[in-house]
Formats: sequence, structure tokens, C-alpha cells
Amino acid sequence: MKTYRIVVLGAGRIGSVHLREANAMNALQPVAVADSLEGRAKELASQYGLTAYTDYKEMIDRERPDIAVIALPPYLHKESAIYCASKGCHLLLEKPMALNAEECEEIIAAAKHNQVRLMIAHTMHYMAENQLAKQWVESGELGELVMINNVRHAFYFNDRLDWFFRKDTSGGGILMNLGCHSIDQIQWMTNSRVTKVKAKIDQRSYRGDIEGAGVVLLETASGIPATIIQNGYTGVPRNDMEFVFTKGSMMLRTGEGLWISENRVFQEVELDRTLDPYQLQFLDLIRWMETGEASACSGEYGKSVITVVDAIYKSHEMGKELTIIPAKGASCHE
Repeated sequence: MKTYRIVVLGAGRIGSVHLREANAMNALQPVAVADSLEGRAKELASQYGLTAYTDYKEMIDRERPDIAVIALPPYLHKESAIYCASKGCHLLLEKPMALNAEECEEIIAAAKHNQVRLMIAHTMHYMAENQLAKQWVESGELGELVMINNVRHAFYFNDRLDWFFRKDTSGGGILMNLGCHSIDQIQWMTNSRVTKVKAKIDQRSYRGDIEGAGVVLLETASGIPATIIQNGYTGVPRNDMEFVFTKGSMMLRTGEGLWISENRVFQEVELDRTLDPYQLQFLDLIRWMETGEASACSGEYGKSVITVVDAIYKSHEMGKELTIIPAKGASCHE
């Protein structure tokens, strides 16, 4: 089996997870990590005997990796992805893909021009309970899918760095950062893109100019309605995704488990958590690199998620439901 040289841009929490799992795989050889905070870069690099850089461009030029994992703040995604692609690196780009759909399109064009694979880290696809939930949706054993309701409460205004609380650097608040997961799960579980959006957001934030909560009504191209309710203010944590079918219901709590209705009560489903989702994600990228069979988490798919987020903000500003045209150059209309 071929071994691929891999580098990580960003030594924060998520970059550390990617590096840890890459280091555990025979197919990958981590060689370096870059972060503008020198101490953080050196600390993470020292754990794996890697070279630390403060300039990711210098790292790419010197190390000439096969794969670059980009775990930088969203405002740096476009610049770094285009640079890495220009140097022939295949890309695993963290979500949210970019600040807006226009930036996504520029990244996609760079990857195509340089003939590299562009995969977006929608890790929800590789988690055991999510994969099993998708199988239940597709099996039809609970009847036809009627609707999806997603409620997520998570304290959002914690000790993160300042860029996280500025829309020009983060792309938005909870509906960008966590909303990407909800939108992704709805589209992926239904095998259908979101085509209608009506949103109301709340911006009484503790820090910065981002929203702290919001309610979104969506509809997919296949006609499935879905709600997303997210709250980043202080409260009781919650992460429930309810699927309502004609013959039953299903409760998905990503990171916890999956429950299926039986005799009007939920019964937990046994899961196989043998394989790590981050390693499965890497294997999906490697398969794409070696066979040409595209990942479901392609750049085009990542852009579709950001297009919905763009529509959420626009819908709130206009106070209207918007329609998304599901095409390569997706746009929003009243």
C-alpha cells in the first residue's frame, strides 16, 4: 500500500484530531504542522516528531506533501486551499467550506484547474449512528419519511479566539458553524438538496456581531420539510434530530446513539464503533485519489451546504422564504 505524506494547517482542536488519526493510519505519514501561533505549532508537532512551521506556504513548499488538511479559520480557507491546490496537494478542507458560496466556487475551480481532489470534512457522514440512521431512512421499514426536526442547544460564547465571533472571519454564528452539520445531515439523509429556506435569527450575542440562535424552516427537492432550531446562549445542552415516518419515528443524537420507535417507545439500536470516523474520512479521500470515484463530500457538495447558509441569512434580512435553484451556480430567489 502506498503511503501518502500529509501536513496539517492549523494546530487547534480540530487540527489536532486530524493529526492524531492520520498518525494512527498506515496509509498516511504526517510530516509537518503549521500554525501562526509558534508555541502551539511546536507543541503539537513535538507530540509526533514532526516539523513545526508558522507559515503554511513555507511548509507546503518545503515538505511537498500529497495531502494538506486545512483546519484554519474560515476566512483563510479560500487563500490556503487555492495555494495548496496550486502546489499539487489533494485537500481535506474543514467545514464550513468558506465564508460564502462565491468563495466555494473559487476553491472548486482551483482544485479542478490543478487536478487535485477537494474533499470537505463533513465528518457526520462517517459516524456510526449517522450511517445507521441513513440506512433506516433508505430501508423504508418505518414507512415514508414525513419530516425532520433538529434541535441543538450548545453554549456558543465560550473562550474561543476573537475571530470566531466576527462574521467577516467566521462566516457567521451558530447557524454557520453548527448549522452546517444540520444542513448536511438533512441533505445527506434524504439524498436531496435543500431548495426552500425561511429563517429568523437572533443576534443578542455576548461577543462580536454573530447570531446566537435561530429557527429555520427548510424543504428539500424531494418535498421533505425540516426544521432547525439552534441556541448558543446559556442553557441545557441538547442535540436531537427527530425523523418522523408514516409507521414510526427515529431519534438520532450524534455522538451518543440512535433510537427507533417500537410499541410507542424508543428502543436504542446497537452500534459498531470499531472504526474511527476521522480515519474513515481519510480512507474515503484516499479511495477517491486512487480510483477517481468521487466522495459524497466533494467541493460541489460542500458548496451546496454553504449556499443554504447564505440563504438563511438572506431570508432573515428580507423576512421572506427563499428558493434555492439546485444548480452548479446555485442562487437564491424570492
